[in-house]
Amino acid sequence: MPAAIPGFDPTTPATPPTSADVAGSNSLGENDFMKLLLAQLANQDPTAPQDDTAFVAQLAQFAQLEASQGTNTRLDTLVSAQAASQQTQAVGFIGKSVDYSTASMNLEAGLSTTSQVSLTGAASAVSVTVVDSTGKAVRTMKLGPQLAGPTNVVWDGNDDGGNRQPPGVYSLNVTATDAAGKAVGVSLQGNGVITGVDFDNGVPKLKVNGSTVTMSQVTSINERNTQ
Repeated sequence: MPAAIPGFDPTTPATPPTSADVAGSNSLGENDFMKLLLAQLANQDPTAPQDDTAFVAQLAQFAQLEASQGTNTRLDTLVSAQAASQQTQAVGFIGKSVDYSTASMNLEAGLSTTSQVSLTGAASAVSVTVVDSTGKAVRTMKLGPQLAGPTNVVWDGNDDGGNRQPPGVYSLNVTATDAAGKAVGVSLQGNGVITGVDFDNGVPKLKVNGSTVTMSQVTSINERNTQ
């Protein structure tokens, strides 16, 4: 009977190798390419060396790889510099007045809130409905006849019964009709003073009226009117 091997139990099944036991990479870098080329040169058959043309082609590929990596590095640097420039520019907007596209308004405790309706034509009747986060209409305001262009909408924060509504974000639904009863085109936008800037993965977002506004929503930025 053969002698027992220390530390070996024949009743315990062997553990098969897993993918975690394999070390390596599924991509080749500049150093890997150079190692392969040098190994190929060192291990070629001296009685039948590889054609020089093949080595020249491989060297050309190596040079192209190196140039591509350099281009990627410069592009990353350019993108980082551009992002830093945008961040600096966004911080310079603090204290300025901004107009931005939005169908919502942020109600803060004890305060009224303002939005703006822009009409594509004259309207004989304009109605604005304030809707809370559950989809419930809490206030309907009749603005009456309005000329084409922007019209301010001021909500005091109360519902139709005069009850104060809780702070939060509310949406606006607007309908406008002309003298013939036809619908008039409307767009909604907010206005406020930029009080700060948040950065979401490097992307600047302006803080206005207690909410954040993306740069794509901004329609104009002006000096604050202090008069």
